[in-house]
Amino acid sequence: MRLRAPAYPLINIDPYFSLWSPADRLTDAETVHWTNSPITVSGIAEIDGEKFRFMGKNPETVPAMKQVSVDVDCFTTTYIFEARGVRLICRFTSPVLPGDLYYLSRPVSYLEIEKQFTDGHRHSVNITVSVSEEICMNIRGQGETETEILSLDGLSSARIGLKEQNLLYRSGDDVRIEWGYFYLTGKGDASVINSDDGMKYVSLSFAADKKNLITFAYDDVKSLVYFGKQLTSYWNRDGQKITDEIVKAHADYSKVLAKCRDLDRDLFYDSVKAGGEKYAELLQLAFRQAVGAHKLALDEDGKVLFVSKECFSNGCAATVDVSYPSIPLFLLYNPELVKGMMRPIYKYALSPEWPFDFAPHDCGQYPLLNGQVYGNNAIEKQMPVEECGNMLVMETCVALAEKSPAYANEHMDILDTWVKYLLENGSDPANQLCTDDFAGHLAHNCNLSLKAIMGIAGYGILKGMNGQKAEKNKYIGIAKKMALDWAKRASNGDGSYRLAFDRPGTFSMKYNIVWDKLFGTELMPREVLESEFNSYFRVIHPYGLDLDNRQPYTKCDWLVWTATLAESRDDFERLVEPLWKAYNYTVSRVPMTDWYWTLTGLHKSYYSKRCEKDISFRNRTVVGGLFIKLLEYRETVKM
Repeated sequence: MRLRAPAYPLINIDPYFSLWSPADRLTDAETVHWTNSPITVSGIAEIDGEKFRFMGKNPETVPAMKQVSVDVDCFTTTYIFEARGVRLICRFTSPVLPGDLYYLSRPVSYLEIEKQFTDGHRHSVNITVSVSEEICMNIRGQGETETEILSLDGLSSARIGLKEQNLLYRSGDDVRIEWGYFYLTGKGDASVINSDDGMKYVSLSFAADKKNLITFAYDDVKSLVYFGKQLTSYWNRDGQKITDEIVKAHADYSKVLAKCRDLDRDLFYDSVKAGGEKYAELLQLAFRQAVGAHKLALDEDGKVLFVSKECFSNGCAATVDVSYPSIPLFLLYNPELVKGMMRPIYKYALSPEWPFDFAPHDCGQYPLLNGQVYGNNAIEKQMPVEECGNMLVMETCVALAEKSPAYANEHMDILDTWVKYLLENGSDPANQLCTDDFAGHLAHNCNLSLKAIMGIAGYGILKGMNGQKAEKNKYIGIAKKMALDWAKRASNGDGSYRLAFDRPGTFSMKYNIVWDKLFGTELMPREVLESEFNSYFRVIHPYGLDLDNRQPYTKCDWLVWTATLAESRDDFERLVEPLWKAYNYTVSRVPMTDWYWTLTGLHKSYYSKRCEKDISFRNRTVVGGLFIKLLEYRETVKM
């Protein structure tokens, strides 16, 4: 990979079990949780009696091995280090395979260390990997930990967790897990170290063979609160033990790695054909982040729940307008996961607690799903057109991907209500928020009107898939009439189209109309889409196209959706290349942000008194939206 990642993924299982390196070299900075809170992990190689660091910044008195390279694919980050005639190849793999729910949810991540000699001589190599107690705490030093050394079928394992276990104790955004237990496991000697920095470390030491396998595992015991009920993760739905899963993970590493490599290879080849090599690299970097910002569980009926966390936006869980941009990845590899995003919304919307005739925004604050928390349910804080359109489009996508409307039919009564809302309110939306809520309320939002149009068209597609041809023609006809009217009212007269119907001379990315192209509905005249797309090149900045004319910032998901409107691959690449540059050159060393400044490439930050630090969108699952060009290439949701 030529792309220099803003942060490198190391362990990426779920919103809590998440470890990153925020530096070009693994020895230049301490490893961190995606929130930038430290989780100190160190790697020391003793070569012929001399110690070298290959992971972590401390102790700085120990010299670092030379990092020769770093590479990222969908599942693995590979570092190569050299010193004193020895090469270490370190492969961090999180096998979050969307098509296999067991591997996707099993909370075990791998580090394979391969030893090679580069000078023709044999060398003695001993390796020690250590993980601090921070991995099981919200804040360093918050409580006393307990540890245990275990023998697991020929493997040595060190376990650590807080003595006081308060399961699912709190919800929040800038928080980390403070219940459950972490396990460091491999062949060698496991131990517990009381360090000079005042922290406990679990450690694993071994004489290096040609290849050595270490696993990092986290048993959270209970994972989510779902409308008052505590749920486990999918992997231990029948009471499986984490110690057994660790042993299985060591035994099936080769098989799992082969599955990961096969998917990565196919994805990369198709992505290059669809949008070029830089586009393919963006997808490889986004993959683990998009999957790992979710938690997979089953509801009381044994149905899949795939719950997202709004990372550094407000911590909301199962947010509809976070699920909506993320779906291209999951439509490609397992539409059941898209259903799992929608199930909590349907459950809440059908409950007496939801008072409105439009779709909710969320179902709680992660990991507690007990009903919407956004805006305290105040009517002025809702996103009625946004969320109704999102749910209808998502249902349509699932039906087309599965070639069956069966899932939508389970919820047709409430979809009837939501499409009615769009018919009454979608042509010229009133003053309200949309998914880009950071930009504030906006009346007569042209892009929001496009979402309503596509939601209505999607409803027509669902009717047609149920054999109701007259109903299909009716709703697609309404959507087409709305689109033609939209083109007249939104026109600036120079080939571009407005941010809001009453604001001549303005612009915005028209990302919501991308479904017209992917569905094959052809509602909007081609010349409208072509002239709008061409107008973007008049206002593009060095690091991307602005979301709209109000601020020089953009959203990476919407940028790629907009680029997918291009009629040629060259034009697509022309619009996406600045996004690649933004991640490649930014000095904001955080997991992929989806909201950043187009003049500087810096992530878009704001000051929060609640967190008392500068924060920004990062590690959000919306980067799954970058897969939309690949979705179009594979024609997964074509009528």
